[in-house]
Amino acid sequence: MAVSASDVKALRDRTGAGMMDCKKALAEVDGDVDKAIEALRERGLAKAVKRSGRETSEGTIAMALSDQAAGLVEIGCETDFVAKTDNFQELATSIAAAAAANPEADGPEALGEIVLDGVKISERIAGAVATLGENIQLKRSTRLAVGSGHVGGYIHAGGKLGVLVALETTATGPAVEGLAKDLAMHVAAADPSPVGVDRDGVPKDLIDKEAELFRRQAEQDGKPPQVIEKIVEGRIRKYYSEVCLLEQAFVKDPDKTIQGLAKEVGDAAGSAITVVGFVRFKLGENVSE
Repeated sequence: MAVSASDVKALRDRTGAGMMDCKKALAEVDGDVDKAIEALRERGLAKAVKRSGRETSEGTIAMALSDQAAGLVEIGCETDFVAKTDNFQELATSIAAAAAANPEADGPEALGEIVLDGVKISERIAGAVATLGENIQLKRSTRLAVGSGHVGGYIHAGGKLGVLVALETTATGPAVEGLAKDLAMHVAAADPSPVGVDRDGVPKDLIDKEAELFRRQAEQDGKPPQVIEKIVEGRIRKYYSEVCLLEQAFVKDPDKTIQGLAKEVGDAAGSAITVVGFVRFKLGENVSE
């Protein structure tokens, strides 16, 4: 049967498959859109399996912001060329938006089950594999939200690094939004990268590891036992100041700490601002399960 161009385009928009694949699928099922989608899903999934072993060292970090909630995802592919295509970027942005909008989608597997315009995200990815010809994976996803306040973010280096920062406050407006973006840029640029918002957010095992290292260094220097513990305590305090976000010097103005900056903006806005969380994704970094 004859297949209209509008039907082909509509099917392509829903599945991400190529125009000729959509036209052929519609013709095979006499224009039945649901059957055509099912056929394309099957073919896309088959191709995805064949490519699933290929390394996905390229890709992008994408985010979606909606004032009090935001989504951040890492989508992997095989080449930088595909990562920069409009189709790939649009796919990544739509998945980030789904992460922001669905608090129940905790992690890549759950997010893959979310349905967008009648198609599961996992199936959209499979369709993109068929269309773009590369292995594509949803590697990581997260959602950051506040009950009252603002979540801002920043994408650096064309999608190589992404950060979200959550602020709790009753204040609204450009000052709060600007602070969230400034803090996201700080987290992206800070060296060392912050580990926790404050000291309570730094894992105990990390502190224990650093303390043991400092202790061994002091022992090698021949320090007496009663002095070693004081040295370790001092170095741990310094370590906290380096890895706790609130204690770090603001990259744009090192004379201010992040905590001091948040207080300054909050005082001007007429409401206290509390930094309650941040997330930092760097493309291709090794993340333990």
